[in-house]
Amino acid sequence: MRTGSSTALLTDHYELTMLASALSDGTADRPCVFETFARRLPDGRRYGVVGGTARVLEAITRFTFGEEELRLLADREVVDPRTLDWLAGYSFSGDVDGYPEGELYFPGSPILTVRGTFADAVVLETLVLSIVNHDSAILSAAARMVSAANGRPIIEMGSRRTHENAAVSSARAAYLAGFTATSNLEAARQHAIPTTGTCAHAFTLLHDSEAAAFEAQVKALGVSTTLLVDTYDITQGISTAIEVAGTSLGAIRIDSGDVGVLARQAREQLDTLGAKNTKIVVSGDLDEYAIASLRAEPVDAYGVGTSLVTGSGAPTAGMVYKLVAVDGRPVAKRSSHKESRGGAKSALRRHKPTGTALEEVVHLASAAPERGEHDRVLPVPLLRGGQPVGAAPTLEEYRARVRQGLVSLPWEGLKLSHGEPAIPTVFA
Repeated sequence: MRTGSSTALLTDHYELTMLASALSDGTADRPCVFETFARRLPDGRRYGVVGGTARVLEAITRFTFGEEELRLLADREVVDPRTLDWLAGYSFSGDVDGYPEGELYFPGSPILTVRGTFADAVVLETLVLSIVNHDSAILSAAARMVSAANGRPIIEMGSRRTHENAAVSSARAAYLAGFTATSNLEAARQHAIPTTGTCAHAFTLLHDSEAAAFEAQVKALGVSTTLLVDTYDITQGISTAIEVAGTSLGAIRIDSGDVGVLARQAREQLDTLGAKNTKIVVSGDLDEYAIASLRAEPVDAYGVGTSLVTGSGAPTAGMVYKLVAVDGRPVAKRSSHKESRGGAKSALRRHKPTGTALEEVVHLASAAPERGEHDRVLPVPLLRGGQPVGAAPTLEEYRARVRQGLVSLPWEGLKLSHGEPAIPTVFA
C-alpha cells in the first residue's frame, strides 16, 4: 500500500453491512466498547508479545473514505446511499487504550480497548485484527528466537517467503524482538532498520570458478564481507575463501547441511588456516528450536527467513475483536469455545520484589483491585478523540520493552517445550 493512502477498504464487506443496518434501525450511535484479546496462546507457546500497535494507530488515522473508495462501494452496491453519505464524513473520533507495542500478553489480556459509537468502532475490526494478529505472531516467534540465540545476532531474511508488504512488517517485528538487521531495503526506508547482505549461490555459479567469484566479491565489498562457502564442497570453499581474502576475512556463511557439525569443522579449519577472527554465519530453514540446538556450537550469527515470516508455525496470534459493553452495560458472547467476558476491562501484572512476573490480573475497568508495590498497570492511553496521545515511542524503546519483558518471565516460561503460560491469568 502507498504510504499515506486510505486504509478504508482493508476491511470485510460485512463490517459495512452491519454499519448500514445499525444506521437503519437507529442503533449506530449507541456507546460501545470493543476489546481485542486472545482466548489462548498458540500451541506450545508460553507467552505472546504485542506487535503492530503503532501500525494500527497510524492505519486508523487513514481509515477514511474518499471519492475512489465511495465509488467502489456504490458501484458494487455494498451499502445504501445513506450509509455512503455517512462514510463520506467518517474518521474515527473515539478512544483507544491498549498494551504498548513490545509488551508481553497472555490469554485474556485486553490488548486493545476501543471506545466509541457502534458505528465508529465496528468498522475498525478487520483493520485492527489483520495488523495485530500478523505482527504479534511474528514478534512472538522472533522473541523466542532471540531468547534461544542467547546474545548472538540474528539477521532477518524472509522477504522471498512471504507477501511483499508482509515482508516489511515482518522485518519491523523481528527488529523489535531483538534481531540485529534485515535483508529488506523497504524496511530500511519505512522504519530505518539496519540492512545487510552480500552474495547468494547464483553469484558463485555465475563465475567460472569459486575463486573467481570470491575475488570479485572481495574486490567489490572488501575483506570484511561474508563469503558463502557451500556452493560446492565446503572444506574446499573455506580454503579458497581464505586463500582469496586472507586471514582477515570477515565471515563465512553456511546455508545447508547439518550446520552444527559443519560449523564445528569450519571453526577448526579456519583456526588452522590462521583465520581465528573470521566469524561463522549459519542459515537455512532455522527456527527457534534449531537455534537452541546450536547454542553449544561455534556459530557467531544466524540468518532466519521462512520460519520467521510464517510465525514459526503460528502465523496468526488468534486474536479477536469483541463487543463487550453497550450503553455502559456488559455484554458477552456465550457460544461454546468462543466465549467472551463482558464489560470494559483493564489489567495489571503482579511481580515479585525481584521483578519476576507472577500473574496477569484482568479486571473490570470500573473495579480495579488493590495495587501492590511491584504491580504494573498494563494498558495505556493511545488515542483520545481519534488523535494520538503523546509522542510515539522509538523503535529502540520498543526493543527495550521486549527485552525487559523477557527478563521478567519466570525461567521456566522461556522454555521451548510445551507447557502452561509462563504466568497465569486471573480474572478479578
